[in-house]
Amino acid sequence: MKYMMLINLGPKARDWQNLTEDERNALQSGFQALNQTPGVTPGIGLAPPETATTVRVQDGKTLTTDGPYVETKEALDGFFMFEADDLDAAIEVAAKVPAASLGGAIEIRPTQDWTQN
Repeated sequence: MKYMMLINLGPKARDWQNLTEDERNALQSGFQALNQTPGVTPGIGLAPPETATTVRVQDGKTLTTDGPYVETKEALDGFFMFEADDLDAAIEVAAKVPAASLGGAIEIRPTQDWTQN
């Protein structure tokens, strides 16, 4: 099963400038180690929500809005894919995301193959 791991860094890890050098180094080395985990397809970080453009189509017209789709205190800061035998293995890897121990959260979602009927 493939899982999408959605990373919310949390306010502490997102405030990079106010982290100590040790905390920054721990985050960087933690993500590097995570990317070496078997089954992990490294992902990428995302720019802040205020940089988003939301697209909708109504009555055949494409409408765009500056900003995120939903106003929220929490934000999607990055993602990666993980292929595992079961959810327990995915939870184990999610717990290794360095931001999870700094007040962040990791949302795990199984993927769906939309090419299959």
